[in-house]
Amino acid sequence: MKPTSTLSPSSSAAKTDDPPLGATLAPQRWPRSVPSRVGSVAPIVAISVGAGVLMLGVVLLSVHAAHGENHVPLEAAPRPVTVVSALASSFRDTRTYVGAVEPWVEASIGPQYISAYVATVLVRPGATVKRGEILATLDCSHPNATIRAVEMQARAADARVRAAADEAARLATLLDGGFVAPNEVEQKTALSVAEAAQLQESRANVLKTSLDVLDCVLRAPFDGEVSARSYDPGAFVHPGAAIVSVVDRDTMRVTVDASEKDFRALAPSTMVQLDILATGTHLSAPISRRAPRADSQTRTIHFEVDVPNPERQYPAGSTAIVHVELGKAVPAAAVPMYAAIQDEGKAKLYVVDQGTVRAKTLPVIGEVGGMVYFALAALPPGSMVVTEGRALLSDGDKVLAHQEVEIFDSGTPQSDAVPATRGGGFGRSL
Repeated sequence: MKPTSTLSPSSSAAKTDDPPLGATLAPQRWPRSVPSRVGSVAPIVAISVGAGVLMLGVVLLSVHAAHGENHVPLEAAPRPVTVVSALASSFRDTRTYVGAVEPWVEASIGPQYISAYVATVLVRPGATVKRGEILATLDCSHPNATIRAVEMQARAADARVRAAADEAARLATLLDGGFVAPNEVEQKTALSVAEAAQLQESRANVLKTSLDVLDCVLRAPFDGEVSARSYDPGAFVHPGAAIVSVVDRDTMRVTVDASEKDFRALAPSTMVQLDILATGTHLSAPISRRAPRADSQTRTIHFEVDVPNPERQYPAGSTAIVHVELGKAVPAAAVPMYAAIQDEGKAKLYVVDQGTVRAKTLPVIGEVGGMVYFALAALPPGSMVVTEGRALLSDGDKVLAHQEVEIFDSGTPQSDAVPATRGGGFGRSL
């Protein structure tokens, strides 16, 4: 009996590394860990909580949407607007013109007869000058030479006149003796008269040339101030060129060109209100003069208002706003200009009556200073007029009115004690 050998697993594995050809390997099974009870419950709880929170959010959103739902149609909802109360006031028709502040007299100083180079200019703008004071001089070497030549010609003509007169007198004494013919005497007498005429011509030329010489020294024609200096020494000027300008501002003239339909309202002595824009001064003065005819091109009436200016505070050439009141003041209701749409003497506006807006078209009696005026019968004082939110309104709409707190003035000219204000557009103050 043969002995059997027992092989250890290690040795057997070492000898059987490769399976025999055609052998089938059985799949190996690895042991799996069994999940614990806590690990399997946690995801289920998280999912359940998230679903509950989501459902709660959906419920809350539904409740909120139900509460915010508008059950009133938009057409029936009151529309928010801003209103202002119509003010009880008085209206007086006023005309407003734009005028110019002109000096009492003004002169442009320059040559009138000759062309020459400017030698000196002794004044500048702002200088105070007296009548006869030299303002500028011209280089007049040529006129001086000319006047000397003309004077010499006048002397020669004078000598010829005397010689011709003496010769004619001597020949006249020889007529009685028959020593000369009367014709010869008459010719000498005519020659004497001709020489006398040439002498007068020479004297006229002397006077004319002396005027040219006087034109070389330019003097102030009156007491005043230099307003402009147009040329400096070395410039060449021609007749009519103004080297300097002088103005007299002791009295100023406010000149205005008004519409011809206001001719009767602009009678002399009519009081007007003036606003001098350059100084911000407001003053009252009567109309001093009015032109008797209208301008043929512009069809305007020219009138002037004299304003005393002893302190010379008003600059010449500045702007003046002239207000002229016509007729008598009448009671009226006033609303801001931006609260109404005007067209051909009428204005369309919206008036709030017990929460309902009413569209009205009323005749306008006038406007002054950003305010529109209506008759009391057409618009009673205290009426609530819509100022903002009119674009979406129709007659009969329900509105939610908000009172405008701004205070409006009547726009009348201000007195000297009240400082001038600037408008903020559409009648609103800044």
